[in-house]
Amino acid sequence: MLTDMSKHRPGALETASAAEPSTRRNHDAPDTAVLFTRLAELQEGPERDAVRDELVAAWLPMAHRIASRFRDRGESIEDLRQVAALGLVKAVDRFDPSRGAFESYAVPTITGEVKRHFRDRMWALRVPRRVQELRNRVRVARRELAQNPGAPEPTVEDVATHTGLTEEEVRAGMEALESFSTLSLDAELSTGDDGYNLADTLGAADAAFDVVVDREAAKEGLRRLPERERAILYLRFFEGMTQSRIADRFGISQMHVSRLISRSCARVRDEALAERPGSGRRSA
Repeated sequence: MLTDMSKHRPGALETASAAEPSTRRNHDAPDTAVLFTRLAELQEGPERDAVRDELVAAWLPMAHRIASRFRDRGESIEDLRQVAALGLVKAVDRFDPSRGAFESYAVPTITGEVKRHFRDRMWALRVPRRVQELRNRVRVARRELAQNPGAPEPTVEDVATHTGLTEEEVRAGMEALESFSTLSLDAELSTGDDGYNLADTLGAADAAFDVVVDREAAKEGLRRLPERERAILYLRFFEGMTQSRIADRFGISQMHVSRLISRSCARVRDEALAERPGSGRRSA
């Protein structure tokens, strides 16, 4: 975890410049031009790592300040500070001292890192980046259209005209506005003795429907069976008779009854499957 090293290293900032006023040690925009120039001149190694750590420690208060701007968006401040600190490290590593002031480069880099964290990590369900971008554009457009006192709630057409998006894209963005977080199935939807949760409102597949479908699919195949085989299946599966009793009734062996049952079931099953759409098979 990155920490504010300047709090534990009293002499960390004095090395930046012998003439630096002591009143700027805890300022979140310190004068570190000398350190950045030195960092750019050093080769990889312990000395460069030490200067890099010193720069990160010096600018860490600024990173924390930027993180605090996002503290009311559902993420803990400690996590936001870690994300901002990561953005600060990236800014220190990529900064070119000859291109201007570090603060001008670091602020958008750190801010972008925090926004990226919200975009990629804070959704309860993974949402395509395109939809996330639509959400942001729709959110900004609705705020801009409704900023005038007494302005009506922007319609889909209003937002589409304002943003240049299609109405379908606006609807997708509006749906995403309501989908940043998920609702637990255990969430209570009512209070009192008759309270129920979200899971109680969800339907479930009824296994009886499968039985109905299978029964209807097997009807024609059963009708085409010889009469004796239909009778054997009826006695076995609807009357619950054993194969021995069926064999005694028809004057045949139990083994013969077993073979007839197996053959009849296989025939009905094959014909039912052959008649299903998309099965690629034809009934005989």
